[in-house]
Amino acid sequence: MTSNTLFYIIIGILLVNFIVDKTLDWLNAKHFNDELPKELQDVYDENEYKKSQAYKKTNQQFSNYTSAFSLVLTLAFLFFDGFEFVDNIARSYSDNSIIIALIFFGIIMLGSDILSTPFAYYKNFVIEEKFGFNKMTMKTFILDKIKGWFMLAIIGGGILALIIWFYNITGSNFWLYAWATVAVFTLFMNMFYSRLIVPLFNKQTPLEENTLREKISAYAKTVGFKLDKIFVIDGSKRSTKANAYFSGFGSEKRVTLFDTLINDLDDEEIVAVLAHEVGHYKKKHIIFNLFVSIILTGFMLYLLSVFISNPVLSHALGVEIPSFHIGLIAFGLLYSPISEITGLIMNYFSRKFEYQADDYAKSTYKAKPLITSLKKLSKNSLSNLTPHPAYVFMHYSHPTLLQRIKNLKL
Repeated sequence: MTSNTLFYIIIGILLVNFIVDKTLDWLNAKHFNDELPKELQDVYDENEYKKSQAYKKTNQQFSNYTSAFSLVLTLAFLFFDGFEFVDNIARSYSDNSIIIALIFFGIIMLGSDILSTPFAYYKNFVIEEKFGFNKMTMKTFILDKIKGWFMLAIIGGGILALIIWFYNITGSNFWLYAWATVAVFTLFMNMFYSRLIVPLFNKQTPLEENTLREKISAYAKTVGFKLDKIFVIDGSKRSTKANAYFSGFGSEKRVTLFDTLINDLDDEEIVAVLAHEVGHYKKKHIIFNLFVSIILTGFMLYLLSVFISNPVLSHALGVEIPSFHIGLIAFGLLYSPISEITGLIMNYFSRKFEYQADDYAKSTYKAKPLITSLKKLSKNSLSNLTPHPAYVFMHYSHPTLLQRIKNLKL
């Protein structure tokens, strides 16, 4: 295959992805004004429903602008040899392949982030502000950016440097060493993310001894689930939207509740949400997702090892000097259809697991408070209650609210 053919395959993939995404958005938007099913008519009153419709339309229009901008920028980079331009800058500073790659990706990532920052600002301080969600200050916005850059440089740059070093030493067998490195890092982050990374962005405090903690502890005992680490995170620092999540294994096992969740739900509803999270743990969903993620990473790295040495990859992006980092960019663009397929499969399992976790909460606690909690959380985030089935199939990792309520009422 010639580099010219590969170039147009990449262009085709980008255009098809864009067209499919925008078609799904259009189909979904046609359902924005649907009448709510009888099971959901108590979620919004008339004014709240109009507000949710306006929020959905605003976000869809904003998404159209941002995705179109991203597509045009990527196409311009491809047609006007932008990758070669950045590669030449990187090569002017060093002859070392690792240093060149780090400078190259540093320029790409920093440039991309700078260009996307006005959109992120508008999203937070205009759209989310308009609909009453944003609680972020400009100081927090800027600090988040800076911290994100440092984390990307240290963690992302460190892993990239190690992978290229493996490639330079072992050739096409680098994928085995890279896979092992990524697998260990993934396991480590699953264990210690809440302890090491979250505190950089949010304050976590142990849930104080009160009736809520007593109810949580009482439930945990009924299902034989040791749960000593229950933390509250200051999610209200950035948004009014609520969440809760489970993380870690063994002694690092913990539940984190957003302070907004505690404010929005009563004790019974919070315990029901936690029962759902415990269901994920008991049903081994977390281990399954972790295992599959590692397997898919290995598969991707193996394919990368097969093609990375082919200079056609670099030439397809207009870069005359073949290199690992340019080949990695081309491979990432070509791999995106496979990524879409694996994403669909993982979303299917995720939706299935959500039903199982709901069933666990229903059987070990109560269905009613879980239903009311789901309704409150949907209302408070102005969720779309009538999404198009095709959009759900392609994008949703959770069943729709209506599907979950019907399942809980069985």
